Amino acid sequence: MSLKSYCLAEIASFIGCEVDNRWQDRRITGLAPLETATAEQLSFISHSKYKKYLATTQAAAVITPAETASCVADNTAVLIYADPYLAYAKLSHLFAYRTACASGIHPSAVIDKSAKIAESAYIAAGVVVEEGVVIGDNVVVGPGCIIGAHSSIDNDSYLHARVTLYHHIAVGKRAVLHSGVVLGADGFGFAPEKGQWIKIEQLGRVLIGDDVEIGANTTVDRGALGDTIIHNGVKLDNQIQIGHNVKIGQGTAIAGCTAVAGSTTIGRHCRIAGLVGIAGHLEITDGVVILGMSGVSKSILEPGIYASGLPIESRESWARNVIQFKHLNELAKRVTQLEKKDELHE
Repeated sequence: MSLKSYCLAEIASFIGCEVDNRWQDRRITGLAPLETATAEQLSFISHSKYKKYLATTQAAAVITPAETASCVADNTAVLIYADPYLAYAKLSHLFAYRTACASGIHPSAVIDKSAKIAESAYIAAGVVVEEGVVIGDNVVVGPGCIIGAHSSIDNDSYLHARVTLYHHIAVGKRAVLHSGVVLGADGFGFAPEKGQWIKIEQLGRVLIGDDVEIGANTTVDRGALGDTIIHNGVKLDNQIQIGHNVKIGQGTAIAGCTAVAGSTTIGRHCRIAGLVGIAGHLEITDGVVILGMSGVSKSILEPGIYASGLPIESRESWARNVIQFKHLNELAKRVTQLEKKDELHE
């Protein structure tokens, strides 16, 4: 819920479009969907299936592409913008709730005397900062965070409550780490010996670039020998597992509950949907799109859209297909045999 308000002239200027003179002084107090927006809220159309709401919306204004502008209700202001979803993304920053944080260190924080913390940074209640830590200008470290030895957090980054950085972790500028993020836990490394597992100590680091956002309860393991590297502009959703020595290229976005096994390299500007499983020691080139519930077991060396998950269907249909799946190997053998017979008769 926002406590801010802006006139439509300010909003139009902010996103770079025009608004009719009749509506320039109309006040906007927030954003809402077309079907529920009130007379003080702004809405937008992001998909053709919502077009039916344009004529009946109670919104004060609607952001729409030119082709649907004539469908908007008469008393609703129109802001024409080619990509309404992008405009919404930009405007969301105007109305976002932010906790006011003055600079300083809460009395309950435990700070090692060797740590270097910028005067403009804010360290909240219950934070632990270990030896050799460096925290830059305007950094916010939320309640209950633990910043391990010799880690660094660069300028303007924001750590929400209960983020854990193990030792020797580097976080770049303007990063956002949501609650429960863990950077630098040990990668899953064990060597078998006579029925037992011998732990492989994880000797690398985690390096997080600038403008990275990592969602709640996502974990990024430290490298075994080299480093795990998340490059600039990467966006990771909630509850993602990134294994040791993984490298994720600039501008890639990964949705929730995806797991990336160790030593896999993901290129720049990839888009990976939710519940994707990516095996270890693979290479995924730049510009790859992987659809939800896919299993990636081999490298992807050509840009494109990839999928392997089966779409949902009725239980009866699925049961029939499962029966046929069981006969696929037998069917393949029969086809091979028939092909060999045809070759003999040629």
